[in-house]
Amino acid sequence: MINEDSQKAGQAAIDMTLNALGVWSKGAQAIATEVIDYAKKSAESSAQAWEKLAGAKSLESAFEVQSQYARSAYQEFVAETAKLSELYVEFATEAYAPLRAAFSAPSARA
Repeated sequence: MINEDSQKAGQAAIDMTLNALGVWSKGAQAIATEVIDYAKKSAESSAQAWEKLAGAKSLESAFEVQSQYARSAYQEFVAETAKLSELYVEFATEAYAPLRAAFSAPSARA
């Protein structure tokens, strides 16, 4: 009886661990994908700004190109930070769910 209960508890712990690792893997992959996409967009935007800057006919025009680039880069950064924050919150909530369920289960309190 005790051996059977130990096996069930051990299997439950293994299942919970595998579930948590799956959630961690999925969350880390989503965050990495988002960061890579942002890096690509940022590099493309930077290259376009350099092309415009190289084609500027005057110093005033060059300052305007730089100002527009800085403004758009900042706005994109803020938007990306908000998106990543949402992903991290979602990731943490999903990753904690198996642990919360395990620790709130009646057998965990006994």
